[in-house]
Amino acid sequence: MFILPVDDISNAACEAVANNIKGTIAIPHAYGRLQSGEDLELHFRTIIGTGSNPNISACVVIGIEPSWTQRVVDGIAATGKPVEGFFTEQNGDLKTIMNASRSAKEMVHHATEIQREECDISELWISTKCGESNTTIGLGANPTVGNMYDKLLPLGITGCFGETSEITGAEHICRRRAVNEELGERWYRMWKAYQDEVIFAYQTDDLSDSQPTKGNIAGGLTTIEEKALGNLEKIGRTSMYKEILGPAETPNLGEGLYFMDSSSAAAECVTIMAAGGFVIHTFPTGQGNVIGHPIVPVIKITANPRTIRTMCEHIDVDVSGILRNEMTIDQAGDVLIEMICRTANGRNTAAETLGHREFSMTKLYRSA
Repeated sequence: MFILPVDDISNAACEAVANNIKGTIAIPHAYGRLQSGEDLELHFRTIIGTGSNPNISACVVIGIEPSWTQRVVDGIAATGKPVEGFFTEQNGDLKTIMNASRSAKEMVHHATEIQREECDISELWISTKCGESNTTIGLGANPTVGNMYDKLLPLGITGCFGETSEITGAEHICRRRAVNEELGERWYRMWKAYQDEVIFAYQTDDLSDSQPTKGNIAGGLTTIEEKALGNLEKIGRTSMYKEILGPAETPNLGEGLYFMDSSSAAAECVTIMAAGGFVIHTFPTGQGNVIGHPIVPVIKITANPRTIRTMCEHIDVDVSGILRNEMTIDQAGDVLIEMICRTANGRNTAAETLGHREFSMTKLYRSA
């Protein structure tokens, strides 16, 4: 059960409610004031999508003013889950926190009486993004995710990949992985616009000063092209994407694989995929990334023996046997599928157990 601020000014009230009512989690963030245009629409889409995610049983929404608060409440209410909004304008913190705490308490009672129901694996929405890539990720961890998708997409799951800037150098391959030529052309125009408006517009050298990252280079990836070819291993050998999603957009064409136009920053990417409705996130890592999220379990996969030695507490699926010729990619895919099922059945991921709840909004431009 979550306490969701509409804006940064409401973070303190949300955290106070979460402190009062056990079994609730506040999700503070940095934005929500004086935004406009598409930036404002993305903000609402992310906040409403977060509250609408199936992993959340109920939601209390707190904002500074009534109109934007009600917009978020109405958007979440469309799912049918319990939601109530409060605002501090002309009420102040103390009254707002008291009323919101009373509402949250009742919602916790409601949430704790919900019983688990058996469902088919086809009902799962599984997203993916990799982080702290090195040479082992394209050889082992990413192909493991790709093998999972090749096996589960034909069974009816809904999948999502993205990281627009990190396709650079493999864009010709990704373009061909669309279900038809028209979609491939639309994908290429979207990718090219990101290059022109974000990467090339502000680059400081030929690597844009961040792709590859310093950690990627330390791990043996010297160019963005090497990184991109490993990145695309996450969609396997047979999977084709059926549509392009905007940031935090929910798929509406049914089961299958989607590409989400997204940042490659870990917390931003996981946040907008969760806002799109995805309920489990698979996260291959090479050098070791500690990312978690407040509303979706993040399953960490690595094929790097050193990361297993130095950061084993952060890893859920060890596929380093691939590099030692002790495990095939097909076997690794099966191990990941088993972990996805265990996670869907209630197992806490390493990130959850360690308390990682990284939540980061994507902002398109400066506020007024």
